[in-house]
Amino acid sequence: MSTMNISLPDNLKQFVDQQVAGRGYGTSSEYVRELIRRDKDRQHLRNLLLEGASSETTEPVDAAYFDSLRARASRQSST
Repeated sequence: MSTMNISLPDNLKQFVDQQVAGRGYGTSSEYVRELIRRDKDRQHLRNLLLEGASSETTEPVDAAYFDSLRARASRQSST
């Protein structure tokens, strides 16, 4: 694992310390890693949404389409 040092103004350091103490993180590094993971996930989701929005349109979806998605997801989660 690599090390990275960051500098924070006092008010941000106090905020991080409060989050660590109040939300059950062991260290400020754990808190920052969690923030980075969430941001990475958010960016991935944004890219998927943009990719979907720019894709070609298909036939309109209806209730049967969503029912088939639910059934497929249910089969996948039970395996």
